[in-house]
Amino acid sequence: MLADQLGRPIKDLRISVTDRCNFRCPYCMPAEIFGEGYQFLDKKELLTFEEIRRLAAIFAGLGVNKFRITGGEPLLRTDLDQLIALLADIPSPSAGELDITLTTNGYLLAQQARKLHQGGLKRVTVSLDSIDDDVFKKMNGRGFGTERVLWGIERASEVGLGPVKINAVVQKGVNEHTIVDLARYFKGTGHIVRYIEYMDVGNLNGWKWDEVVTADEIVDRIDREMPLEALEPNYVGEVANRYRYRDGEGEIGVIASVTKPFCGNCTRARLSTDGKVFTCLFASEGISLRDPMRDGADDLEMEELISSIWRQRTDRYSEERTDLAPVQNRQAKVEMFRIGG
Repeated sequence: MLADQLGRPIKDLRISVTDRCNFRCPYCMPAEIFGEGYQFLDKKELLTFEEIRRLAAIFAGLGVNKFRITGGEPLLRTDLDQLIALLADIPSPSAGELDITLTTNGYLLAQQARKLHQGGLKRVTVSLDSIDDDVFKKMNGRGFGTERVLWGIERASEVGLGPVKINAVVQKGVNEHTIVDLARYFKGTGHIVRYIEYMDVGNLNGWKWDEVVTADEIVDRIDREMPLEALEPNYVGEVANRYRYRDGEGEIGVIASVTKPFCGNCTRARLSTDGKVFTCLFASEGISLRDPMRDGADDLEMEELISSIWRQRTDRYSEERTDLAPVQNRQAKVEMFRIGG
């Protein structure tokens, strides 16, 4: 088993297929910085689908059994279903099939859901920070309402990509007053809302400790309206703390990477749009896999490079950040849209 310096195996690979997005969420890609003149990566800098497939197969050979397609907004990448099909053809390192999932803002999901499922996509996670139209328009930075995202969730479920997980970043003073409404909207539908503590991803979102709504606060707000009980994790390393409605009408999750970090069980590597591997969402630098691959390295050489990177891994940023509380951590970090959430 390939393990890092803290004994953590490699099991998950998050693959960013584009650095572009049709939203401008202030906590990820604030519009005042990522405007019309912002220079995103040239097409030649992006990994091709064939290059992604090759690297993914090598990661699978090292123990990865889950691929999550991310961005930016991954549905902006043309013919994404073709990449899904290439990944679905990779032999699983275990007895079961590879788990291929997608995280999206949902705006283009309804049109693409069937093709993605036919290509081999198993599940989908949709970002929806509020069910309130006005709040959602503010948080996506483009003035888009919830209608198309909700349509995308419905369509994904219809074609077999359910139950859909709905991710909501909670920021104090912005959308915490809509936490319960979002839970109530999806209660009983089979879909799972997962609330995410506002994180200091990247360097540009102006993160402050006092804007974090803690996991305990989130659970308490919902529990007062719709009683909850805690559940055991589905598997070791699951990022969300699970809670079930006591009346049996579904569950929610809370991702508490700020107040209750889970670095000790982190099994995730991230492949950036331009082919760099990052071993932490909060890392400053990645190591290029694209360049040696394009320079002619064979699969064994690439496997040795990836193995070396993972074996040297010591990342535990969220635990270190918590140890420094309430000091603001100013470490330079890669922007989330380049490596996925």
